[in-house]
Amino acid sequence: MAVHVASPRIWSRDLQKAWSTWGSRLCSQSSSSTQPSHHPRTQAEKAKRRQAREKAILSSDVNDPGLLWSDKEKITYTAALVPGEKKDTTLPFPQSYSPEYVEFGWYQWWEKQGFFSPEQHSKQPHAVDKYFSFCIPPPNVTGTLHLGHALTVAIEDALARWRRMQGCKVLWVPGCDHAGIATQSVVERKLMREQGKCRRDYSREEFLKQVWRWKDEKGDEIYHQLRKLGASAVTEAFVRLCDSGLIYRSEALVNWSCALEWTQRSCLAGLFCLFPVISRKWKGEVAVSTTRPETMLGDVAIAVHPDDPRYKDLHGKHCRHPFTERLLPIITDSMVDVTFGTGAVKVTPAHDHTDFLLSQRHSLPRLTGVKRFDARERVITALMERKLFRGKKEHPMSLPICSRSGDVTEPLLKKQWFVRCQEMGRKAVQVSERALNVWLHQVEIIDWCISRQLWWGHQIPAYRVTLENSKDTEEQEQWVWGRSAAEARQRAAVKFGVNPDAITLTQDPDVLDTWFSSGLFPFAMLGWPQQTEDLKQFYPNSILETGSDLIFFWVARMVMLGRELTGQLPFKQVLFHSLVRDKYGRKMSKSLGNVIDPLDVISGVSLERLQEKVREGNLDPRESVVAMEAQKKDFPKGIPECGTDALRFALCSYKAQGEDISLSVSHVLSCRHFCNKMWQTVRFTLATLHDASLPTSLTNAARWVRHTVQQCERGFQSYELHTVTSALHSFWLHSLCDVYLVNREKQVAVSVLYHCVSISLALLSPIMPFLTEELWQRLLPYADSDGTSRSLCVQPYPKTSQLEHWCFPKEEADFSLVQEVVRVARLLRAQCQLTKERPDCERTSSFC
Repeated sequence: MAVHVASPRIWSRDLQKAWSTWGSRLCSQSSSSTQPSHHPRTQAEKAKRRQAREKAILSSDVNDPGLLWSDKEKITYTAALVPGEKKDTTLPFPQSYSPEYVEFGWYQWWEKQGFFSPEQHSKQPHAVDKYFSFCIPPPNVTGTLHLGHALTVAIEDALARWRRMQGCKVLWVPGCDHAGIATQSVVERKLMREQGKCRRDYSREEFLKQVWRWKDEKGDEIYHQLRKLGASAVTEAFVRLCDSGLIYRSEALVNWSCALEWTQRSCLAGLFCLFPVISRKWKGEVAVSTTRPETMLGDVAIAVHPDDPRYKDLHGKHCRHPFTERLLPIITDSMVDVTFGTGAVKVTPAHDHTDFLLSQRHSLPRLTGVKRFDARERVITALMERKLFRGKKEHPMSLPICSRSGDVTEPLLKKQWFVRCQEMGRKAVQVSERALNVWLHQVEIIDWCISRQLWWGHQIPAYRVTLENSKDTEEQEQWVWGRSAAEARQRAAVKFGVNPDAITLTQDPDVLDTWFSSGLFPFAMLGWPQQTEDLKQFYPNSILETGSDLIFFWVARMVMLGRELTGQLPFKQVLFHSLVRDKYGRKMSKSLGNVIDPLDVISGVSLERLQEKVREGNLDPRESVVAMEAQKKDFPKGIPECGTDALRFALCSYKAQGEDISLSVSHVLSCRHFCNKMWQTVRFTLATLHDASLPTSLTNAARWVRHTVQQCERGFQSYELHTVTSALHSFWLHSLCDVYLVNREKQVAVSVLYHCVSISLALLSPIMPFLTEELWQRLLPYADSDGTSRSLCVQPYPKTSQLEHWCFPKEEADFSLVQEVVRVARLLRAQCQLTKERPDCERTSSFC
């Protein structure tokens, strides 16, 4: 099975953009990465951009009045309705469109009827022997969904509904990511704010109860939003990969968030200290440049560039450490920058990523020291006392800042579990097409650290073994793994040839990287490791639809883990959509407070409630001020009720595979007006159908709908939903309303109107399910039905092949002229300010 992307053109654009940010970080991006992070922009540049955006938000702009709107009459469905029962569509047709009225009751009825269940497939007359399966990228449990998630849901649900109407057996599985680092950080801040306690004030079990309480609250809310718009697998995967040698334990540097009570963000001074050289032929000292004097106790070597003439005679010599009297070799390596300081740098593998790589290349030992800031003052003082301090100068440098706590992160030497990615990447390349090869051939695939020093998450199913009368040290630690503690004990007994009762097991307190469990989702959701019927029917998935920012976080890891554990690639196609940003260009993020709850756009919300949500969050005080000011500017009256269909239509109308989306609520509001246009059109259609029969002959104008069907068909097949929304919006407004309705006096026009409305409702159903269902059900009594029609969502999707008898190229070309005439006539009427009122002859006597 080969993986290919939906469109090579789309792939190359998204991939090129992604490589600029993530290309060098495949399988290494994590809080415990073994290599330093490389960003396209420096921290200073990012801070400058952030400050510019904050200034734009906080500055008053009289030319931007924000979102302006007027209240619409709310109409509710007042008839008695048992949840899950079908609405009564014979009730009087309301005068205007109201989202609350339209959307009431339909979803519960769809669920009760089982229309979304794959088992309904065999009951459909138009069923075909094809399946369509995929999973929703699991949103984090750290909060509720925002419009970025709504974009994913809108696209994926539209694809699922379209395939279901085509007769495919459809399985779409939602999920919820436990988000280890983010969730624990949020809960810790919450506990500190509400109870004044930190994680260490609880036992591990007590703290996890607090996290589960938070998860149950937020997780349930997320599933509620998804309606409105596997631990055993993780353990099995870990054990299998360990057994095959693809997971191993090794010592490496992690980016440790120290959780200090203060932050060290200012530039550090470059210091110069002396190391006396030990040589029979050469007497003197080497001045070493460093910005981290506190790490000197962990120094194991001095490094110079091999082409630096200043130190040519010192290659292979030794220096004596000024404090420990330890001999340090002078090594040569091209990684040394000859322009930095004195050109000689000390090597401290346990405290710097670059130094750690040097220790691997030159087989140097690794030593750990004391706490950084305590050591800094003591070392500088000691250097001065020994007269080995040669001054300091300002040296700008970038400091890694923990995105969760805001603290300076520090490299820490620690034993970790790693996944060997080279072999898995090679296997994935062998069975993939060109696009996937681009990922894995153009990047250095390094091993992936999967250990996380957290309490929330999947605890690593590995156990440290202690035998009776043995001296177990950190250097000689012994480990086993198993699906349970009992299995691990049995494995240890066999491995070490001892009685199981003579073994003491201690489970690793660390948890697995969130992306490890997420990488198993495409097959774990189907029951793997058991060979379930779902796994046999729906794996590999038909497609993966996700944001382009997850190419290396998630997609590449799913590919490698899926190929290794199931023997198949986890999906056949990959479709990327763009990121949703606010009007100021910022990515929608809970940490910025600029997220918009899709339910607020659907049902409407006051400005006061928007501000309350910001205050209820875990935002930094500065971010809270910026977020609330942005809300005041953008939504001075709050957000109006737009409805689910308008939001879905707006989200799908953006070119998802292009640039990032700057979503405007005003655009959603305009889509609500389109919904009202549809409502009034069907209202008029029903009025004409009461006194007319439906002849089967069609005029030339009716044949134009075939062109729209063809556009929708091509749009869905290429996953370009914006072409579908554009075609349907144009057809409904400029063909159906501007042209067809003007011929209402003719009897045949009634048939034209009915067929065009019915077909266009079916075309719109995957994107606007609630409104189309409501309107289609009201038209249903006039259809030539065989009695099997139940819901529009399980009706056949219109196909061009079914409308071949409507293919008349000449008439279609002529109809374009008709449309242009109507358009120009309407434009002239607007320019001349003509109205439907009878002219006043007294005031216009010269013209009467």
